[in-house]
Amino acid sequence: MSEKWYAVYTKPRWEKKVAESLAKRSFVCYCPLNKVVRQWSDRKKTVLVPLFNSYVFVFLTKQQIGELKKIDGILQVVTWLGQPAVIKDEEIATIKRFLNEYENIQVEKTTININDSIKITNGLLTDTEGTVVATKNNMIKVALPSLGYTLFAEVDRINIKKVTAEI
Repeated sequence: MSEKWYAVYTKPRWEKKVAESLAKRSFVCYCPLNKVVRQWSDRKKTVLVPLFNSYVFVFLTKQQIGELKKIDGILQVVTWLGQPAVIKDEEIATIKRFLNEYENIQVEKTTININDSIKITNGLLTDTEGTVVATKNNMIKVALPSLGYTLFAEVDRINIKKVTAEI
């Protein structure tokens, strides 16, 4: 069986402890750490804090997932559609490369919801704005007003960006 990256959800503030426990049990794991400057009353100090709160990535086979339940601090394996969610090698490599090049990184979860205004960033409809009318897996159904009609197009999530209201 081939090994893949999976994400585990940990107890709050247990990311480093879980990564250490996984390593002791000979699992290949990755807990992305962000260099952050913290200010105390008497000094500033650069500290390493987990980039993703309560997440650690583990490289293993699907058959080894059951062994993760034995490790203190792991609450569950992250799932998608009822199955353990596989994290692409490219995504792990991108996180590592990003952390090597930058410090004090901010992580912000983005979600696309029904009725959100979006702009298509790639493909035939590039720069077209519309409204999300449905979401399914990686596809978004977008209403694109044109000529008094509403055209509906299914667009891959990677080809859109959320339009924020300008104040």
